[in-house]
Parts: sequence; C-alpha cells; structure tokens
Amino acid sequence: MKYILLSLFILTGNVFAQNIIISGQVIDSVSNEPLKDANFTVDFKRNTEDLKTDKYGNFKLTLSKNDHAISIKYVGYVPYWFYTNEYSTSKKMTIKMRPLVNELEQVVVSTARLDQNVKKPLLGVNQINLKTLQKIPSAFGEVDFLRAIQMLPGVSSVGEASNGVNIRGGTTDQNLILIDDTPIYNPTHMFGLFSVIPPDAISNLDLYKGNVPARYGGRAASVLDLSLKNPSLTNFKAVGGISIISSKLLVEAPIIKDRVGIYFAGRGAFTDFLLPKLSPQLENVKTNFYEGVVKAFWRVNSKNTLTLMTYGSKDFFQTDLLSNLPNVIGSATFFDHKTLNYNAKWVYLINNNLDLVTSFTKANYDPIIGTIENVTKYKVKLNSGLDQNIYKSSLNYQKGDNKLETGLNFTQTQIRPGTLEPGKAAGVNFIQIPTEYSNEYGIFIDDEYEFTKKLAVTGGLRYSFFTALGAGEMRTYDPTQARDEFSVTGSKTYAKGEIIKTYGGLEPRFGMRYLLSESVSLKMGYNLMRQYLQIVSNTTTPIPTSRWKTSDANIKPQVSHLFTVGSYKSFDGNIFDMSLEGYYRRSNNIIDYKPGADFLLQKFPETQLVQGFSTSYGIEAMFSKKKGNLTGWTNYTYARTFNQVYATTNVLDQVNGGNPYRANYDRPHTFNTSIDIAVDKHNSFAFNFVLSSGRPYSKPVGFVNYQNNFYPFYDERNNARIPTYHRLDFSWNISNPSMKDRRYTGNWAFSVYNVYAHKNAYSVYFKTENGSIKAYKLQIFGAPIVSLAYNFKFE
Repeated sequence: MKYILLSLFILTGNVFAQNIIISGQVIDSVSNEPLKDANFTVDFKRNTEDLKTDKYGNFKLTLSKNDHAISIKYVGYVPYWFYTNEYSTSKKMTIKMRPLVNELEQVVVSTARLDQNVKKPLLGVNQINLKTLQKIPSAFGEVDFLRAIQMLPGVSSVGEASNGVNIRGGTTDQNLILIDDTPIYNPTHMFGLFSVIPPDAISNLDLYKGNVPARYGGRAASVLDLSLKNPSLTNFKAVGGISIISSKLLVEAPIIKDRVGIYFAGRGAFTDFLLPKLSPQLENVKTNFYEGVVKAFWRVNSKNTLTLMTYGSKDFFQTDLLSNLPNVIGSATFFDHKTLNYNAKWVYLINNNLDLVTSFTKANYDPIIGTIENVTKYKVKLNSGLDQNIYKSSLNYQKGDNKLETGLNFTQTQIRPGTLEPGKAAGVNFIQIPTEYSNEYGIFIDDEYEFTKKLAVTGGLRYSFFTALGAGEMRTYDPTQARDEFSVTGSKTYAKGEIIKTYGGLEPRFGMRYLLSESVSLKMGYNLMRQYLQIVSNTTTPIPTSRWKTSDANIKPQVSHLFTVGSYKSFDGNIFDMSLEGYYRRSNNIIDYKPGADFLLQKFPETQLVQGFSTSYGIEAMFSKKKGNLTGWTNYTYARTFNQVYATTNVLDQVNGGNPYRANYDRPHTFNTSIDIAVDKHNSFAFNFVLSSGRPYSKPVGFVNYQNNFYPFYDERNNARIPTYHRLDFSWNISNPSMKDRRYTGNWAFSVYNVYAHKNAYSVYFKTENGSIKAYKLQIFGAPIVSLAYNFKFE
C-alpha cells in the first residue's frame, strides 16, 4: 500500500509541477481603487463566472505551463493583456487598468471611480461606443456615426445633405477618417444622407479634435478613427436587420477554434422605388448603395497575431435635376463611385511592456460622373481616382505611469484627376489630365508621463516630408499678375519619378493637465499639423466626385496651429461630467475658388483657385450623465470661422476684395441635447434636439438689367445667413420583446426624424420669373421621417 501511495504522491506532484498560479489585484490606474467583477478571458475563450475579481479587486488563476493569452476587461477601461509560456513561473501582479478617454458610454450599473475626463492630459478627445451609436435617433432609422458626432460640441456641417463634417473651423477634407487604419475619402452614401460603415462591425469611434497624437498625420483639423470589431474565435454569431431603406447582415465564425476567426458584415439599399412616394420631384431619381467588410484574425501564438481586413463600398445616383458635363447636352446626370481598401496588421509582443505593430494598407477611391445624351442615350463618363499604399510600423512601451510610442510611416499617392471618355457619343473628344504622383514620409514619437499627482503631460513630435513627383508639366507665373493663361512666364516638363517640389517640417503636439482637486482639473494643449493633399471644389460642400489635388510648386500645403485650454469637473462618483473648452486655430495656405471657377478637366487648377489663411475660435461647454437609467449629454458651442484670401494685389486673385469673410460652415451658435431613457430591460427611449445658427450664403445686393435679362450683383461673399436650423428626433428601442433568454433575439427600432416637421432650409437660391427676381429656399427634409427597423442576433 505504501508504494501505491508513494506513486500517487509522485504523480500528483508532477501534475502540480506543470501548473503555475497567477494572483494579484486589479485597480484603477489613476485612483488605485480596486475594480470589482473585472472579467478574465484565457486564450480568447468566453468569460466564466469564476474568472472575475472579488469585491477587493483580487484574483487567482491556475494555468498550465503553456502558451496562454490572458485579457482583462472592465466597462469603461482599456482592456489589459498579458501572456505566459512554458518558462513562466507563479507570481503576484498588481494590474493597473486605464480608463477610456471621455467615453460617452451608456451603462446602467458601474463601479464608482474618478473620471478620466479630469485626469487625462488630453483635450478635445471623445469616444462613442457602438451601444451609444445604436440608440441615437437618425434619418430613416439608419445607425450613422457622422450624425452621431454632430451631437458633440465643435462638430457641425453645412446641412443635412453634406458630404462630411466640419470640426473646429476645419473643412471636410481636413479631417482624417480611418477605418481600421485605412483612409476613407468619401464618408457618406447618397450625397451625405448615410455614413459608409456597416454599423454592426463598428467597435469604437475615437474623435480627436484637440490633442491629436503624433502617430496621425496628413490632415490639418482632426482625426476620426473607427475601430472594427475582431471576429470571435469561439462561437458562431449572426447579426442583421432590415429597415425601410436598407438591409444588413453580419456573420462571424471561428475557423480554427481559439486560433482563427473571420466575419463578414454588409449593408445594401435598393429601395429607390419608394422615393417618388416621398416627393414627386424624385420620380426620375435612381439610387442604390452597398458596403461590406471582411475581417480575419489569426492568433499565431501567445506573442504574435495577424489581422487581415477588406472594406468596400459602392454608390450609384442618377437624376435629371442636376447639371450635365461641360459641352454635353444630356437628359440625366449620374454619379457612380466606389471604395476598395485592404489592410494587413501584425502585432508582436516583445515582452509584457513592449510590443511592435506593423501594417500595410492599400486604399483605392474611384468616382465617376457621367451624362446620358439626349438623343442617342449614349453615356459620356468623366473618370477619376485616388490610390494609396501606406506602410506603418510602431513600437509601444508602457510601464506604470509612462506610455511611450514611436514609429514611422510611408505613403505613396497616385491621383488620376480626370479622363473624359466619350464612348459612342459623337462630337465629344477624349480628354485625359496627367496623373499626379507623390510620396509622404513621417517619423514620430509620443510620450505620456505623470510627473506628480497633480501634473501630467503628453508630448509628441512628428516630422513629415513630402515630395511631389513627375511626370508632369509645371508652370511659373508673373507674381504681380493673376494666375491665368496670360501671366505664364515659363514651364518645365518633369520625367516620371523626378522630384518637382518638396515640403516638410516638424509637427509638435503637446498637452498638459494640472489637478486643482481630485475632481477638478485645468488643461492646455497645442497642435501643429500639415496637410499635403486637399480637395479643390467650387461647391458649398464637396460632392463625392470633387477633385483631389496634391501640393506642388504652385499649391502650398496647408498648415494648422491649434491652441486649446479647458476646465473639467467630475462629481457624484463619475455619474456627471462638466467641461468647458476654448480654442483658437490659425490655418495657413487654405484653398478657395475664384468666382466662376471650374475644376473639371482643368490641367492647371492653380489658375482657378487662390490661397490664404483662416482664423477659427470658439468656446464649447458640455454636461453629460454617464450612468443610470437616464443617460446623455447636452452642449453649447460658440464658434466662428473667417477666411481671408489675397494671393496678389490683382483683384482677380482676391476673394471678397481681400477682406475677411465668413466660411461656408460658420455657425456661431449651436445647442445639442441627446438623451436616452432606459425604462426597463426591454424598452428605451431616445431624444435628440438640435438648434443652430443658419450657415452663410451670398446674397445679391442688386440686379443688373442687360438686354432685358437680370443678373445678380454681389459686393461681398457670404454676407447673409439662411434661417436658424432646429430639429427634434425621437426613437423607441424594444429589445427582445419575447422576454425569453434564447440564442435568437430580436429587437424593433421605431424612430421619427424631424418630429415637428420644421422646414429647415439647406440653401437659398434666386430665379428670374416674369421679369423679376425671386428668392427660394431649398429644403432636404421638410416633413417628419418615420422609420421602423427590425434587428436580430443569433449566437
């Protein structure tokens, strides 16, 4: 018997020798308060009840001596990861979890903690999660991230059908919009009515409108970074829905359990037959769109992961209400544009404090504008496009209160400005504008450090270098004359790959936080950003087919200086937040168009535009409630933006006589409120209210009668405003109405956009009727839009 007992003891000892014990405590990195019920996941498997911290934040894990990936997640905090292998030993850890920055989360119950809105040395940073996006009322019941961020202070647009947003005095092309590190050049469908991302694929949305980390470059105003969710490695899941406008579906599944997973998410709209029922003017409008994402995740081992992502979208819009291509007499105009992006990302964990992230991105945007000829019905197309190859690599180090990131990137850009393809149409000539080539290089470093309990600083430095490349022809002009065909003094032809012009410089980024108390802080920041790629357009808001242009010898890059200061307060256990921010931006070399400018098929666009500077300033006040059955926020923004353009003393190179004038998106006063009320587990109501000043437009001061025709006379650009804009939206979300816990659940979303049917004006235009001039208001949504959507989930 003793030999049997001895054998069992030896066997048991060997088994225990193959295990290690990891124990310790999970705490808030700022306040050091313990985090109760933090969830542990081992090797990407589902959480279980026994893998949670106790009420003191303590935990204990027993693991085999193999490769393991352990993640810790807690609502409102950045997930924490650590790894073990066959050489790991038992140890005790203190894990400090970092709160998310200013997250507008909708949480019913959460552990009280000090608010990172107060503690973080960053200004003008907002994060909205998918749960919040899904509850914000929107037109036609579609989840829309662009409309969601317009409920935040400092974010606006020129109207309901605008192709993008304006952030703190910036133009739409000054915003860098990323989807899993891939750039998006047209963020909307149907000329601004819907955003372009399958909503169920979105994980988080980060908006940087103040302190922009140095890893971002190439834009002068802000960064909108959308993260897509990773596929599940353990379970099959399907999520979908159908609404009046579109249908959507997401399907994800593990390919190799705990190792490889993949999902597809898509949305499409093919219901344009309903448009005539909304308005008789839409009888001849044809429109459809779709978008899709495929994402795969491979956990190679405990130290390496590989992610592959493909994103694509396509739009088609045809109408007889818009103008035709130049010199083409047509019965209808159509717009056909598509995006196709690829991204591969490799993450290598060097040790528990250091990792390496390397990625390659290929981005492609192809817009087409065309006209259908009156008689022959042949299609005449104007093709253009933008292609980019982007290489990035960065090292990320974090230990204690110090977080350091450094890296480099390289971007190759190719722009096809325009090719007119006549097809079978007679009398239309083939025209092709030369392709533009450029390279942009960047190297950066970011560091965040807490010097004392009161003082914390984030500092970044980026150096960017840009080269405009041939082949191409570059003109020189008489500097005392307006740029046109008559002021050309010479030209030079460059071979393919030959350097035409170089630009570059340092881009410092700085933020500082000083605590006045545990719940009150003061912050200040400064950003310098350079932009080498811009839109040239003569419309109030750029359309999807607007022309992109690289900087060259005649068009200088835009440079933005942003100064920000703010005060922040959190109270009642992080249930409420208050903030007050002020900013001042000076942007040099902004682009505006000359009167009568036309950029279509223009070989030398510098003759149609002028450069100057823009001044923007504003104050943003925000109050938010983040926890409980009633959550939401309200904010007020006072903001002004003025442009001033006088390239030369020649009147043709000036806008508004060289005097300052209001930008198209200058809206002095904006008030937003977004509220979500959770009645019970299955029902919630949401309300949006928006009130803002009307945008500027140019109003004629008189009319000239020439040969019995009246022509408007303008003495100042943007000298008047359209009427004040205001709107109330409502939505009712019914989750799992059967009230049964099962694998398949459904929910209904009922929404009303523009509840009280206010006829908001998008623009004001003038027409000559019976020998007199009359003003008219163009409205996009002059009546309530009632929508009903059904969404389901199976897992």
